[in-house]
Amino acid sequence: QVQLVESGGASVQSGGSLKLVCEVSGRASSKYCLAWFRQAPGKEREVVAVINDRRNTGYGDSVKTRFTISKENDYTKENANTILSLQMNSLKVEDTAMYYCAAAGKGVRWSMRATDFSDWGQGTQVTVST
Repeated sequence: QVQLVESGGASVQSGGSLKLVCEVSGRASSKYCLAWFRQAPGKEREVVAVINDRRNTGYGDSVKTRFTISKENDYTKENANTILSLQMNSLKVEDTAMYYCAAAGKGVRWSMRATDFSDWGQGTQVTVST
């Protein structure tokens, strides 16, 4: 099982930047396909960005060229093996949502579908205003 804890959500103005961080811990966390999803009120959860164990990345159409997903191994924190980040630039009002990091199930080498992700963080709120 993998544990995920997000941080970094905040309220920012349109055009601003924000970096979200997710601490991923658990056995062999570095081998999981990891992702950021978001869900706005009244809307379905959508993929934001995905990164796999080979550091291949993929992005939702609405965030391409603005957001960057990355990950680093971190052995300095107790029980924290992988630090997953999402750098968000040129934020828009429509980026307002709860952002979740997630780990795909074992054997899933690559996916951008929420149903393939078995472990989720509690979410961190991002609010973008004009």
